[in-house]
Amino acid sequence: MARSNPFSFRRPGRSLGADAVVVIGLGRFGSALALELMATGTDVLGIDADEETVQSLNGRLTHVVRADSTKETTLRQLSVHQFDRAVVGIGSDLQSSILTTSLLLRFGVATVWAKATSDAHGEILKQLGTHHVVYPEHDMGRREAHLVRSDILDFIEIEDGFAMVKTRPPAQVVGRPLGTTDIRATHGITVVAVKPRTGTWGYATADTVLASDDTIIVTGETARAEAFGRLR
Repeated sequence: MARSNPFSFRRPGRSLGADAVVVIGLGRFGSALALELMATGTDVLGIDADEETVQSLNGRLTHVVRADSTKETTLRQLSVHQFDRAVVGIGSDLQSSILTTSLLLRFGVATVWAKATSDAHGEILKQLGTHHVVYPEHDMGRREAHLVRSDILDFIEIEDGFAMVKTRPPAQVVGRPLGTTDIRATHGITVVAVKPRTGTWGYATADTVLASDDTIIVTGETARAEAFGRLR
Protein backbone atom coordinates (compact mmCIF):
# COMPACT_ATOMS: atom_id res chain seq x y z
CA MET A 1 0.00 0.00 0.00
CA ALA A 2 1.07 3.58 -0.56
CA ARG A 3 2.52 5.28 2.45
CA SER A 4 0.61 7.92 4.41
CA ASN A 5 -0.26 11.29 2.86
CA PRO A 6 0.42 10.38 -0.77
CA PHE A 7 -0.46 13.86 -2.06
CA SER A 8 0.59 16.68 0.23
CA PHE A 9 0.61 19.26 -2.60
CA ARG A 10 -3.14 19.79 -2.32
CA ARG A 11 -5.39 20.43 -5.29
CA PRO A 12 -9.19 20.68 -5.44
CA GLY A 13 -10.98 17.38 -5.95
CA ARG A 14 -10.72 13.90 -4.56
CA SER A 15 -7.96 12.67 -2.28
CA LEU A 16 -5.86 9.73 -3.37
CA GLY A 17 -6.50 6.29 -1.95
CA ALA A 18 -3.94 4.12 -0.21
CA ASP A 19 -3.30 2.06 -3.36
CA ALA A 20 -2.83 5.06 -5.65
CA VAL A 21 -0.34 4.97 -8.52
CA VAL A 22 1.70 7.86 -9.89
CA VAL A 23 2.03 7.88 -13.68
CA ILE A 24 4.71 10.20 -15.05
CA GLY A 25 4.57 10.91 -18.77
CA LEU A 26 1.05 10.99 -20.17
CA GLY A 27 1.56 10.24 -23.85
CA ARG A 28 -0.37 7.47 -25.56
CA PHE A 29 1.04 4.75 -23.34
CA GLY A 30 0.95 6.66 -20.05
CA SER A 31 -2.50 8.15 -20.54
CA ALA A 32 -4.02 4.83 -21.67
CA LEU A 33 -2.53 3.08 -18.65
CA ALA A 34 -3.65 5.84 -16.26
CA LEU A 35 -7.21 5.82 -17.60
CA GLU A 36 -7.39 2.03 -17.39
CA LEU A 37 -6.24 2.19 -13.76
CA MET A 38 -8.97 4.73 -13.06
CA ALA A 39 -11.55 2.50 -14.78
CA THR A 40 -10.60 -0.36 -12.46
CA GLY A 41 -10.93 1.77 -9.33
CA THR A 42 -7.30 2.78 -8.72
CA ASP A 43 -6.60 6.43 -7.98
CA VAL A 44 -3.96 8.04 -10.18
CA LEU A 45 -1.71 11.05 -9.84
CA GLY A 46 -0.70 11.96 -13.39
CA ILE A 47 2.32 14.14 -14.13
CA ASP A 48 3.39 15.55 -17.48
CA ALA A 49 5.47 18.51 -18.67
CA ASP A 50 2.99 19.49 -21.38
CA GLU A 51 0.15 21.80 -20.38
CA GLU A 52 -2.15 20.72 -23.22
CA THR A 53 -1.76 17.08 -22.24
CA VAL A 54 -2.51 17.88 -18.62
CA GLN A 55 -5.60 19.88 -19.54
CA SER A 56 -6.90 17.05 -21.73
CA LEU A 57 -6.83 14.71 -18.72
CA ASN A 58 -8.16 17.17 -16.16
CA GLY A 59 -11.18 15.60 -14.45
CA ARG A 60 -10.40 12.17 -15.87
CA LEU A 61 -7.66 11.30 -13.38
CA THR A 62 -7.84 11.73 -9.62
CA HIS A 63 -5.20 14.46 -9.91
CA VAL A 64 -3.14 15.61 -12.88
CA VAL A 65 -0.30 18.11 -12.63
CA ARG A 66 2.02 19.86 -15.05
CA ALA A 67 5.54 19.49 -13.64
CA ASP A 68 9.15 18.74 -14.50
CA SER A 69 9.67 15.19 -13.27
CA THR A 70 13.46 15.47 -13.48
CA LYS A 71 13.50 17.86 -10.50
CA GLU A 72 13.76 16.13 -7.14
CA THR A 73 12.28 19.09 -5.27
CA THR A 74 9.23 19.12 -7.52
CA LEU A 75 8.56 15.42 -7.06
CA ARG A 76 8.92 15.75 -3.31
CA GLN A 77 6.44 18.65 -3.29
CA LEU A 78 4.01 16.34 -5.04
CA SER A 79 4.78 13.61 -2.45
CA VAL A 80 5.85 11.21 -5.20
CA HIS A 81 8.44 9.81 -2.79
CA GLN A 82 5.59 8.51 -0.64
CA PHE A 83 4.08 6.29 -3.33
CA ASP A 84 4.72 2.57 -3.45
CA ARG A 85 3.95 2.20 -7.17
CA ALA A 86 5.05 4.39 -10.05
CA VAL A 87 5.02 4.21 -13.83
CA VAL A 88 7.36 6.22 -16.05
CA GLY A 89 5.72 6.52 -19.45
CA ILE A 90 8.22 9.01 -20.89
CA GLY A 91 9.44 7.77 -24.25
CA SER A 92 10.43 10.67 -26.49
CA ASP A 93 12.97 12.23 -24.10
CA LEU A 94 15.55 9.63 -23.13
CA GLN A 95 17.28 11.88 -20.59
CA SER A 96 14.05 12.74 -18.81
CA SER A 97 13.06 9.08 -18.70
CA ILE A 98 16.36 8.06 -17.13
CA LEU A 99 16.52 10.95 -14.66
CA THR A 100 12.92 10.48 -13.54
CA THR A 101 13.33 6.74 -13.10
CA SER A 102 16.57 7.28 -11.19
CA LEU A 103 14.83 9.66 -8.79
CA LEU A 104 11.99 7.23 -8.14
CA LEU A 105 14.47 4.47 -7.35
CA ARG A 106 16.46 6.79 -5.10
CA PHE A 107 13.23 7.63 -3.25
CA GLY A 108 12.79 3.93 -2.54
CA VAL A 109 9.51 3.56 -4.44
CA ALA A 110 8.75 -0.13 -3.96
CA THR A 111 7.77 -0.95 -7.55
CA VAL A 112 8.72 1.08 -10.61
CA TRP A 113 7.62 0.34 -14.16
CA ALA A 114 9.34 2.26 -16.96
CA LYS A 115 8.67 2.40 -20.67
CA ALA A 116 11.61 1.75 -23.00
CA THR A 117 11.62 2.77 -26.65
CA SER A 118 14.67 0.75 -27.68
CA ASP A 119 16.86 -2.10 -26.47
CA ALA A 120 19.57 0.39 -25.44
CA HIS A 121 17.05 2.47 -23.49
CA GLY A 122 15.79 -0.67 -21.78
CA GLU A 123 19.28 -1.79 -20.84
CA ILE A 124 20.00 1.54 -19.16
CA LEU A 125 16.74 1.32 -17.20
CA LYS A 126 17.59 -2.21 -16.11
CA GLN A 127 21.07 -1.13 -15.02
CA LEU A 128 19.48 1.56 -12.85
CA GLY A 129 17.58 -1.20 -11.06
CA THR A 130 14.13 -0.60 -12.55
CA HIS A 131 11.81 -3.35 -11.38
CA HIS A 132 9.82 -3.70 -14.63
CA VAL A 133 10.93 -2.44 -18.04
CA VAL A 134 8.20 -2.54 -20.69
CA TYR A 135 8.46 -2.19 -24.47
CA PRO A 136 4.89 -1.31 -25.52
CA GLU A 137 5.60 -0.59 -29.21
CA HIS A 138 7.78 -3.68 -29.60
CA ASP A 139 5.32 -5.93 -27.75
CA MET A 140 2.34 -4.57 -29.70
CA GLY A 141 4.17 -5.11 -32.97
CA ARG A 142 4.86 -8.74 -32.10
CA ARG A 143 1.26 -9.29 -31.05
CA GLU A 144 -0.16 -7.74 -34.22
CA ALA A 145 2.19 -9.81 -36.37
CA HIS A 146 0.66 -12.98 -34.92
CA LEU A 147 -2.85 -11.69 -35.66
CA VAL A 148 -2.00 -10.55 -39.19
CA ARG A 149 -0.56 -13.87 -40.29
CA SER A 150 -3.43 -16.02 -39.03
CA ASP A 151 -7.17 -16.02 -38.36
CA ILE A 152 -6.88 -16.01 -34.57
CA LEU A 153 -8.92 -13.38 -32.72
CA ASP A 154 -6.34 -12.40 -30.10
CA PHE A 155 -2.86 -13.40 -28.99
CA ILE A 156 -0.95 -12.89 -25.74
CA GLU A 157 2.55 -14.23 -25.21
CA ILE A 158 2.71 -14.86 -21.47
CA GLU A 159 6.40 -15.73 -21.47
CA ASP A 160 8.85 -16.44 -24.26
CA GLY A 161 7.67 -19.66 -25.82
CA PHE A 162 4.25 -19.84 -24.11
CA ALA A 163 1.08 -18.12 -25.29
CA MET A 164 -2.65 -17.69 -24.84
CA VAL A 165 -4.75 -17.61 -28.01
CA LYS A 166 -8.37 -16.60 -28.54
CA THR A 167 -9.87 -18.37 -31.53
CA ARG A 168 -12.76 -20.45 -32.94
CA PRO A 169 -12.78 -24.24 -32.46
CA PRO A 170 -11.70 -26.25 -35.51
CA ALA A 171 -14.16 -28.73 -37.01
CA GLN A 172 -12.30 -31.74 -35.62
CA VAL A 173 -13.21 -30.89 -31.99
CA VAL A 174 -16.76 -29.57 -32.55
CA GLY A 175 -19.68 -31.59 -31.21
CA ARG A 176 -17.60 -33.89 -28.97
CA PRO A 177 -16.74 -33.71 -25.26
CA LEU A 178 -13.25 -32.23 -25.00
CA GLY A 179 -12.12 -35.20 -22.94
CA THR A 180 -12.63 -37.49 -25.94
CA THR A 181 -10.70 -35.39 -28.47
CA ASP A 182 -7.12 -36.06 -27.28
CA ILE A 183 -6.55 -32.39 -28.03
CA ARG A 184 -3.62 -32.03 -25.65
CA ALA A 185 -1.80 -35.10 -26.94
CA THR A 186 -2.46 -34.26 -30.59
CA HIS A 187 -1.96 -30.50 -30.62
CA GLY A 188 -0.05 -29.78 -27.41
CA ILE A 189 -2.56 -27.20 -26.18
CA THR A 190 -5.22 -26.92 -23.49
CA VAL A 191 -8.64 -25.33 -23.92
CA VAL A 192 -9.10 -23.29 -20.74
CA ALA A 193 -12.24 -21.25 -21.40
CA VAL A 194 -15.20 -21.12 -23.76
CA LYS A 195 -17.83 -18.54 -24.65
CA PRO A 196 -20.96 -19.59 -26.58
CA ARG A 197 -22.14 -17.12 -29.23
CA THR A 198 -24.99 -15.91 -27.02
CA GLY A 199 -23.48 -16.73 -23.63
CA THR A 200 -20.71 -15.70 -21.27
CA TRP A 201 -17.21 -16.99 -20.59
CA GLY A 202 -16.84 -20.15 -18.53
CA TYR A 203 -14.15 -22.69 -17.70
CA ALA A 204 -13.73 -25.57 -20.13
CA THR A 205 -13.89 -29.10 -18.68
CA ALA A 206 -13.51 -32.60 -20.08
CA ASP A 207 -17.29 -32.68 -20.53
CA THR A 208 -17.48 -29.39 -22.46
CA VAL A 209 -18.91 -29.81 -25.96
CA LEU A 210 -17.88 -27.06 -28.35
CA ALA A 211 -20.05 -25.55 -31.10
CA SER A 212 -18.59 -24.14 -34.31
CA ASP A 213 -19.58 -20.57 -33.38
CA ASP A 214 -18.11 -20.71 -29.86
CA THR A 215 -15.10 -18.62 -28.94
CA ILE A 216 -12.37 -20.43 -27.03
CA ILE A 217 -9.13 -19.58 -25.25
CA VAL A 218 -6.28 -22.06 -25.53
CA THR A 219 -2.83 -22.08 -23.94
CA GLY A 220 0.36 -23.83 -24.89
CA GLU A 221 3.74 -23.40 -26.52
CA THR A 222 3.53 -20.36 -28.77
CA ALA A 223 4.01 -22.17 -32.08
CA ARG A 224 1.55 -24.94 -31.20
CA ALA A 225 -1.11 -22.59 -29.81
CA GLU A 226 -0.87 -20.42 -32.91
CA ALA A 227 -0.96 -23.45 -35.20
CA PHE A 228 -4.10 -24.71 -33.46
CA GLY A 229 -5.68 -21.28 -33.90
CA ARG A 230 -5.19 -21.57 -37.66
CA LEU A 231 -7.03 -24.91 -37.93
CA ARG A 232 -10.48 -24.84 -39.45
